[in-house]
Amino acid sequence: MKSISEAESILMQVLWQRGEATAEELREAVAERTDWQPGTVKALLNRLLNKGAIRAEREGRRFRYRPVLEREDYVAEQSRSLIDRLFDGRVAPLVAHFSEQKALSKSDLDELRRLIRELDDGE
Repeated sequence: MKSISEAESILMQVLWQRGEATAEELREAVAERTDWQPGTVKALLNRLLNKGAIRAEREGRRFRYRPVLEREDYVAEQSRSLIDRLFDGRVAPLVAHFSEQKALSKSDLDELRRLIRELDDGE
């Protein structure tokens, strides 16, 4: 599947949350974050259709859109791409970067410790 642009991902987030929506429902859902006109939303939907990320079903005079691409698959691909591009495929330098930037809260650190313990226990 071709990669999803940032703008397309905004619509995908709504579809993943709702499960389905019309173009107008999508435009309304993103209206606070974007100033997209109906034509912009339809163009983005057509791009997502061409990429196979969503499907459309005719519903009277309009279409209802549903995600085909699973959110988990998208997140995994984006995460792997980021780590590969910026950190040579390694997770530890990513965590070190956030640590150096003071971007990890106490709850983030607690969660990382918990995940590491789970990984250690799973060996």
